[in-house]
Amino acid sequence: MRGDDEREVQLQGGTTNHGRVVRVGDTVRRPLRPSSPATHALLEHLERVGFPGAPRFLGIDDHGREVLSYVPGTAVTPPHPSWALTDEALVSVAHLLRDYHRAVAGLDPRPHPWPASPPPDFAGELVSHNDVNLDNVVFRGGRAVALIDFDLASPGSRVWDVACAVRLWAPLRPDRHIDDARRGRALRRLRLFADAYGLEDGDRDRLAAAVRANHEWCYDVVTTAAANGHAAFARYWWAGGASRRAADTHQWYLESAGLLRDALS
Repeated sequence: MRGDDEREVQLQGGTTNHGRVVRVGDTVRRPLRPSSPATHALLEHLERVGFPGAPRFLGIDDHGREVLSYVPGTAVTPPHPSWALTDEALVSVAHLLRDYHRAVAGLDPRPHPWPASPPPDFAGELVSHNDVNLDNVVFRGGRAVALIDFDLASPGSRVWDVACAVRLWAPLRPDRHIDDARRGRALRRLRLFADAYGLEDGDRDRLAAAVRANHEWCYDVVTTAAANGHAAFARYWWAGGASRRAADTHQWYLESAGLLRDALS
């Protein structure tokens, strides 16, 4: 019989590997992917440079799963707690992302088999996380302390990651699709995130275009997976109403590009 430190406990959150990520003691076990060697090289780099805000890669277990260190804290999963939607939490996410970019800047991505990179206009600067969703950020004491789930990480850019994060955390979408305390505050939170990150003027000028491109890129990942038979993504896209929200948000980006740029100036 397994002891308590060997019992597998399924972890909540995530869509790609839904139901397949478990905690065993102080470790997390996840399925391997064709790009896993790249992810492991990224995590090993972050460990070497002393970045504390990511899991450590510990090896492969007897079941062929990657073994990562467990990051203590709380990931923001539905129903989203009110503290995670505050401006203070938003600022801490911006600071964490800035610190990650500083830590990863010295990694040479060329030897590794990465997933698909962002569009060429937003790729090649550094290895971006590419999925700074709410449930991929770990908090302790109301402050963001770690990024998890680096499955989509690939050569991208700072502005691309900022676009991904602020699109989801502000959030940048029509108010009718925001049903919490952030409603009516998206543009102010966009400016707050960019300021807290310290986004440079050139990237501020590109951020509105990056947000729209990131929205299209991310939903291409979702629809491709759904079309290829991924049940969780298919449920999310069709039964979960994501297809309608995505279309509404795309139109909002077209109509609101000037508002996004003005909010950042």
